[in-house]
Amino acid sequence: MEKRTPIENRQSSESGDYLAYLAWIIALVATVGSLFFSEVMDLPPCVLCWYQRIAMYPLVVVIGVGILTNDARMRNYALPVCLIGLAISIYHNLLYYGILPESIAPCVEGISCTSRQIEWLGFITIPLMALTAFGGAALCLILSGKSKRK
Repeated sequence: MEKRTPIENRQSSESGDYLAYLAWIIALVATVGSLFFSEVMDLPPCVLCWYQRIAMYPLVVVIGVGILTNDARMRNYALPVCLIGLAISIYHNLLYYGILPESIAPCVEGISCTSRQIEWLGFITIPLMALTAFGGAALCLILSGKSKRK
């Protein structure tokens, strides 16, 4: 087993801290962005968007408190919630892009889960932004845990 110097351990810990901060920033931007879309742009969220919000909003608090208290177990709390949001987001994107039939969508009232509200540059959609946010945050949390174990 390779022995590490205190400086190498601190550098490894700092890279894990950097990734935790990045995961928090991703969650914060996604939360503010979703609120902007619904409250400022008056774009109503679909049922799947609400489920994704239920997963994203607590990540801002959980990751933030984990960073502030230097809780090494923060990843254990945040990652499962993030992965649940990622799974919902993958399902939403499969519906949105027509890979799964709309008949299996849970959106029976209100706005359809496949309605096109935003399409920047011809491909950037709200479901794609959510998928990117959950994927990025999950990747940061996974990698931050690996760098702390070295």
